[in-house]
Amino acid sequence: MEYILGCDAHKHYSQFAVIDTERLLYLQTWINHEIGAIHEFLSRFPKDTPLALESVGNGYWIVDEIKSSHCKPQMAHALKAKLMMGNVNKTDQLDARGLATLLLNGALPTVWIAPAEVRDERQLHRTRMSFCKQRTALKNRVHATLAKYNRILPRNSDIFTPKWQAALHKLVTTLPLETARCLRQELELLNYLQAHIEKLEKRIHERLEMTESMQLLQTIPGIGEILAWVIEREVGDIQRFPSALHFSSYAGTVSTTSSSGGKTWQGRMRKQAHQYLKWAFIEAANVIVLKHNHPAWRSKHVVKLYERIRRRRGHGVVVGAVARHLSEAAYWILRSKEVYREPDLVLVSQTG
Repeated sequence: MEYILGCDAHKHYSQFAVIDTERLLYLQTWINHEIGAIHEFLSRFPKDTPLALESVGNGYWIVDEIKSSHCKPQMAHALKAKLMMGNVNKTDQLDARGLATLLLNGALPTVWIAPAEVRDERQLHRTRMSFCKQRTALKNRVHATLAKYNRILPRNSDIFTPKWQAALHKLVTTLPLETARCLRQELELLNYLQAHIEKLEKRIHERLEMTESMQLLQTIPGIGEILAWVIEREVGDIQRFPSALHFSSYAGTVSTTSSSGGKTWQGRMRKQAHQYLKWAFIEAANVIVLKHNHPAWRSKHVVKLYERIRRRRGHGVVVGAVARHLSEAAYWILRSKEVYREPDLVLVSQTG
């Protein structure tokens, strides 16, 4: 007899439902999250028994235990799966059985499960991203504190570079006692974070093996080695996306749309998206914003796109539009295995 399994995973336990191929419920049970317990339970089933698992934060080790028991995990898109199950009531048993039923019917909305090595390497750039967010927050606090007392350094320069360190510390001495003390601690923490970011970048370069995909991605304006590493590690197999629009939506660079009565409104970029890819393409777009006045960049399509939209829309909209162009360019480059070319030299898709 062949079986189909569904797993509703929680923090401390997982609920399993087992259905046989004649669509009969064979078993419902829950397993405590003890190392080896899931492996022991699943080992009783035939090799390559399919198992539907909802995408959860603690899914890495559960996937590894499923694979070690020779079952075949399929990660479900949590939101889409819940909508398709259509349960009025919400219980662990219903969720587990619903996942198994979707898998049995061939209707399970799946997401890609990255190999263990890729999942491990992702932690490097994801941790760097977290540190960079904290660094930005600290810099914003420093700017805000200086502005409160009208202590302003040139707005078009990065005041945290070595060039401005002496002037910055001189400004700190002119602030009230406790404010100056707090600002010095923030600057110390900023230097500490910067040192750890540099350590992570060094480790990334040590682990980085320059693949063909990374080399192609670096031909896109604004994308360097680290962003190419991030995009390749997070994308996986580009063939799983049927179009550039699907990929851009997955990466969160497509704006929300509301249409009614013949009127259409474009909103903010989608929040339900792959946050790491979204960050990467926005970072690349910000590089273009910073360099748009450089003579070597003036003739580039991305700069013309930026300047055209900037005349009538705000900074956030401009960055989002450039990020979408970059994400669509990344899609076509990875699909065609060709270098980036200016859009007026190639055919642009209807979704581009």
